Amino acid sequence: MASPPLPKLFLLFASMAMAALAQHSSIHLHFYLHDILSGPNATAVLVASAPKPAASTGPPSLFNFGDVVVIDDPLTEGPNLSESKLVGRAQGLYVLASQGPTDPALLLTTSLVFTEGRHSGSTLMILSRDAVLAPVRELPVVGGSGAFRCARGYALVKTYALNATDGNAILEWDVYVRY
Repeated sequence: MASPPLPKLFLLFASMAMAALAQHSSIHLHFYLHDILSGPNATAVLVASAPKPAASTGPPSLFNFGDVVVIDDPLTEGPNLSESKLVGRAQGLYVLASQGPTDPALLLTTSLVFTEGRHSGSTLMILSRDAVLAPVRELPVVGGSGAFRCARGYALVKTYALNATDGNAILEWDVYVRY
């Protein structure tokens, strides 16, 4: 008597699924993003300024709801821009997307463009809300190109340093990606 085909089909589909999973790679990337708003070498530029509110109840702010900033920020191995190796650029924009002064949040859309190492020429795409006052922010990786084609994952971002006067910031990024 012949065995029923169902167990054989199950084994076939299970082995195909395991083979597909085995084709994916995972990586953890660690770097620092330097968002420089002031000085002759600014890497972040305010390109659209929303009308300022008539009456403000919070402390003075560098940006207002609706402001748009375009970035071409350096990514380095360490937090010191002048002493660390450049590994890429964050190119994109952010918009101040929250109206409340106590919970500022950005809409961040950026390409992490890698220029050094085995991932040189590859990109990762970030599209997320960034609650800038949170100690750690989780931002989704929604895609990539080159070695990171069809990437998915997340980035954990911490503010390493912030100058409240000029807005310059150093952000520490830990990116976890499957591709």
